[in-house]
Amino acid sequence: MKIDFANLRYQHNLYKDEIEDAILKVVRNCNFIMGDEAQELEKNLEKFAGVKHAITCSSGTDALLLAMMAIDIKPGDEVITTPFTFIATAETIAFLKAIPVFVDIDERTYNIDPNKIEEKITSKTKAIIPVSLYGQPANMDAIQAIADKHNLKVIIDGAQSFGSTYKGVMDSALGDIAITSFFPAKPLGCYGDGGAVFTNDDILAEKIKSLRIHGQTKRYYHKYIGMGGRLDTIQAAVLNVKLKHYKKDLALRQEVARKYTEVLREKLEGRSVKGYDIELPYIDDRNTSVWAQYSIRIKPSTFNLQSSTSLRDNLQTSLKEKGIPTAVHYPMPLHLQECFRYLGYKEGDFPIAEKISKEILSLPMNPYLSDEEIEYITKNLVE
Repeated sequence: MKIDFANLRYQHNLYKDEIEDAILKVVRNCNFIMGDEAQELEKNLEKFAGVKHAITCSSGTDALLLAMMAIDIKPGDEVITTPFTFIATAETIAFLKAIPVFVDIDERTYNIDPNKIEEKITSKTKAIIPVSLYGQPANMDAIQAIADKHNLKVIIDGAQSFGSTYKGVMDSALGDIAITSFFPAKPLGCYGDGGAVFTNDDILAEKIKSLRIHGQTKRYYHKYIGMGGRLDTIQAAVLNVKLKHYKKDLALRQEVARKYTEVLREKLEGRSVKGYDIELPYIDDRNTSVWAQYSIRIKPSTFNLQSSTSLRDNLQTSLKEKGIPTAVHYPMPLHLQECFRYLGYKEGDFPIAEKISKEILSLPMNPYLSDEEIEYITKNLVE
């Protein structure tokens, strides 16, 4: 059996006629940037997420930049975030010549630990960027309370979590600004790069719309230093089709995750396998996850002297030989990356993030994994 990690081809074939008709319509109209489909998508996203403003843009990375530019992040400002995420979260802070200030993560959710935020706040701190890692939001009540106390802005990096909820509210509607990514492998993905910025603040929304088109307020009149961050109309057309089916796809993702957990619990029954223990994903009771990833942890069992990393590497090789792709999200925390060496962090500064990075392993995850595929994956994982 050969498993497809994200199974984008299957999804395309499922909605093929609708998607290809939508693309052809854009091509024939020759309105390739910010056409009618982009404006339609923004309305559809606002309705889906329960937020006043959805502003589409060219990528999730550009969405982060637009969000920070909108709240006037300047060189030397400090922005608190997690070291255990994709690099774009901290990279965009550094790109604006601000300073990423890392805070260690919660060992169960892998999201930023609110209990460790306040000690990192200084007179230079301007914002907190929690990441909704693997598809579930961080502890937003605690984070928002800290932000309110210290007059800080909150930008939610929801690149992996569009459609997730915290206490019944979509994470796109939380914080001062939220962002998401429509990279093809995301739960809601387009056929190239794309992203969106969300806010309930009318003033921020107007500024973000302007920043997205080079700070323009009307043609060739520029109020701000902005960027070229517009969304291609073809990508908007694809997303309009896929968004119509998204609730169904999310339900399927959650069912796949439920089956993974159920089958693995049954197979494991609290025992070690092949010299390692497996820890299953944890979803906070306040949250729903969109399961961007189904990530387990591989830990040496008692008396096994192998490192977690070597165990994981060996397991990945074994699974690959059986046609089962895996991924590591993420093998090196950001504070240890060469590009952030100038920040002065060292190994041991964020022990939980470092520990998780050595143990984490993502299994194939998409709405269309069959029971037979789940059985095959889990059998080869534990037997």
